[in-house]
Amino acid sequence: MIWNDEFETLPREALESLQLGRLQAMVQRVYAMVPFYKENFDRHGVRPEDIRTLADLQRLPFTLKQDMRDNYPYGLFSVPLEQIVRIHASSGTTGKPTVVGYTRRDIDNWSEMMARSFVAAGAHRGDVIHNAYGYGLFTGGLGAHYGAEKLGASVIPMSGGNTRKQIMIMKDFGSTVLTCTPSYSLFLAEAAREEGIDIRDLNLRVGIFGAEPWSEEIRGQIEETLNIKAMDIYGLSEILGPGVAIECVEAQSGLHIWEDHFIPEIIDPKTGEVLPAGELGELVITTITKEGIPMIRYRTRDITRIIDEPCICGRTHRRLQRMSGRSDDMLIIRGVNVFPSQIESVLVGIEGVEPHYQLLVSREGTLDILEVQVEVNEATFSDEIKILQELSKRIQKEIKDMLGVTCKVRLVEPRSIARSEGKAQRVVDLRNQDSGGA
Repeated sequence: MIWNDEFETLPREALESLQLGRLQAMVQRVYAMVPFYKENFDRHGVRPEDIRTLADLQRLPFTLKQDMRDNYPYGLFSVPLEQIVRIHASSGTTGKPTVVGYTRRDIDNWSEMMARSFVAAGAHRGDVIHNAYGYGLFTGGLGAHYGAEKLGASVIPMSGGNTRKQIMIMKDFGSTVLTCTPSYSLFLAEAAREEGIDIRDLNLRVGIFGAEPWSEEIRGQIEETLNIKAMDIYGLSEILGPGVAIECVEAQSGLHIWEDHFIPEIIDPKTGEVLPAGELGELVITTITKEGIPMIRYRTRDITRIIDEPCICGRTHRRLQRMSGRSDDMLIIRGVNVFPSQIESVLVGIEGVEPHYQLLVSREGTLDILEVQVEVNEATFSDEIKILQELSKRIQKEIKDMLGVTCKVRLVEPRSIARSEGKAQRVVDLRNQDSGGA
């Protein structure tokens, strides 16, 4: 089933023609309306009239998250504030928050893209959508909410937190679709068990999960634990919020990015060179319909590749491989590049451990040390010390065999790693603390 057949199945030639016209209009507008872009374009010796083909996009400079912080709060807005009907912002945990604004048309487009995304994931008008993404400055909650209403489904605006009540509401209200982070879905299942409820017995049919990288192994665990189809959705507040790209239920292999609104590129994260389709690198996105705060070649830091092959679902919009991590989350341990999702894929395949873990990175002298803390289940935790030691050695060996990095492994008791109602904190970097205390 397709929500917007006219645009979702547009022939490639027509889609690319639409992209070029919208790109040219967008570049003209930001050059005229946003001082940052005019100065940046001029500094790189490029003008709007130089964009004659889609390939000319590569001539434009990148936009970085730091540029948003440097222009805090409204410096990148391309319309007067009185035309902005909603303002969202990131958490700002590493500095000033990144602020994004939406015009009425932006909100309408966002709702349309989320409705497309729900349908692509297998949701429909008759569903009861339990929305456990956070409402507020975070884009997840309201983004999913407006999309569900556009679809015509019944939406329950739960937001995050109050886990016991979440379970009661899902049970009593007959929720059929769950939207939240993948880690929180497993937390819900765990909390339900403690309440004597098997979450598999609820009416849930589909889960639409995003906001953090998650492996295929975790997908399998979620589908088995919750008895649902687990679908991956992608978005980021700087570009839109949720609904930038999503898997289709027909293929569940790569996320369709809505190319009538965005132009994706893949670059080498070190050199900035554009890579051919099919090669793994950092995702760069240009918005071509956004009015409030357009983004020209925004470096997302997310690692993926573009899938050019046609999809069996009939949509012509290209797909992105599921995110394998972020270039700024990548750990370099003694010269080896390590993503948390790679370690997750090892842990989930080992019997006796739970899908709850943290990676602690510290420094001894000049060497980086990686410690993997992972919960074991109740049965394993009560086993003999010798069995736990053997499990620890096995985990260490499998990580070494797969990733080529030696790490410490610490098995911890069930439910000892803090649960998150939003994005799970997978990495704790102690290196700055270590150097600060020296």
